[in-house]
Amino acid sequence: MQYRNTVRVTASATAVIAAALSLSACQSGGGDPAAEKTSQAPTTASSSSTASSPTSPGTATSRPAGGATPTASGAPASPASATSAASVPACGAAAVEASAYQAAVRPDGTGTGAAVVQFTNVSGRPCVLSGYPTVAGAGNGSPEHNSPLSVTRTGAASAIRVAPGGKAWVKLTFVQVQGEADGYCVSGAKPVVYPTLVVGLPGAGAHQVALSDGEFAECDNKVTVTAVSAAKPS
Repeated sequence: MQYRNTVRVTASATAVIAAALSLSACQSGGGDPAAEKTSQAPTTASSSSTASSPTSPGTATSRPAGGATPTASGAPASPASATSAASVPACGAAAVEASAYQAAVRPDGTGTGAAVVQFTNVSGRPCVLSGYPTVAGAGNGSPEHNSPLSVTRTGAASAIRVAPGGKAWVKLTFVQVQGEADGYCVSGAKPVVYPTLVVGLPGAGAHQVALSDGEFAECDNKVTVTAVSAAKPS
């Protein structure tokens, strides 16, 4: 009997220990699988985000507001005229021929109103014209005996590359003569008539020009000038 009681006590103790071990295993390793998956999700998303982001700044592009075509970051924005003219020499006086004609768009009145002066590159190589013209009234054969006009500049100036045979222009707008016959000036001054003008450009010399269909009639010895331009004025 004593032996049997010992066996029963040992079996009962073994059952209690097994139950305790089973409960401990459930508490430490039996967590919810869904919770484990949830805790791993941010790591996966972070890795995906890192892989998809650009790693080379040289390939980055920017898109202006409004859906414009993307342009590479750091692309040069300087005008083509400035870039192409950078290594080209200035036009000398001998490289340029000048001529003049009455402008289509001019102030109302009976005088010249406005004229366009055209500069043609007659050399065999490209050269650059730039800046604003000087203007003086002169007789037919005496450009050195001239009367300078007061010049008002308008518009921005830039270097203009002129190919061989190419052209560039300036526009001269005068204070217009009013009335018929000899006319009159609104200021009360007497109108002045010049057979020719002497028009100069920085570095390109001074050139005597005449209109093909008349003379230069103006008031007050004043003129408004544009900078030399690759666009033909009207």
